[in-house]
Amino acid sequence: MSIHWYPGHMQKARRTIREHLRACDVVLEVLDARIPHTSRNPDLNLLLGRRPRVVVLNKADLAEPAATRRWVEIINAGGHPAVPVRALDGSGVPSLVRQVRRVLDVSGSVAAGRMPRAMVVGIPNVGKSALINALAGRRVVGTGRGPGTTRGKQWIRVGSYFELLDTPGILWPRLGDAEVGYRLAAVGAIKEDVLPVREVALWLIEWLRRHHPLSLETRYGTGDLPGAEMLQHIARRRGLLLPGGQLDEDRAALAILKDFREGRLGLITLDLPDMPGE
Repeated sequence: MSIHWYPGHMQKARRTIREHLRACDVVLEVLDARIPHTSRNPDLNLLLGRRPRVVVLNKADLAEPAATRRWVEIINAGGHPAVPVRALDGSGVPSLVRQVRRVLDVSGSVAAGRMPRAMVVGIPNVGKSALINALAGRRVVGTGRGPGTTRGKQWIRVGSYFELLDTPGILWPRLGDAEVGYRLAAVGAIKEDVLPVREVALWLIEWLRRHHPLSLETRYGTGDLPGAEMLQHIARRRGLLLPGGQLDEDRAALAILKDFREGRLGLITLDLPDMPGE
């Protein structure tokens, strides 16, 4: 697989990070808790260098709790504290604020009397804007359902603790690994015109058959059908038909992706950590 998806606003986001990094005391790296490894942008380490960082595992309510706990341990061991949150309702945000303040205190990089500043970064559609709204306690940044919907940049004050810079998400200029592309597409971090929806759904079905067959059986009445047959089963079960009465497999593909993204298939983590028994 060779995917080119690097719109102009993504290049601008990289410049924004470089321009504002010197003014920031800490970086909040937002990841999708269902794909903590895949949603880490490989360029960020080079961009951020040794800047103090707190890793935010957002959408933790959609991920397997045991896997999330293990990912927190792994990320902590890598030198950056990690905090699971659900930005939409603010779950975990108080813990995040405490962790940011702790990192700022330890770094000693903030001059007395100056308001500390933090930068929020991450790939598209991991919930950066929702997180800033949760931290601010009000809607201050627009959010969207699709990737790349954040616009512009602004400083947002979080109580008397620090200010946040909201930045558009950044992603790889080239996705050469098929697994990376499919995982990003499955959670909605890649626009649907980049990878065929049916192809992504077929990958997700096969992954679920290997790791979570009960989730398919519970939701669709069977968990043992190969990808194409599963799409046909879903289309038939939901009455998704094309003109002429043929089964609409594309709409069935959209249906299973929507079910997965909204948690209707259960709590699922696509990036499996090195958990005991795996």
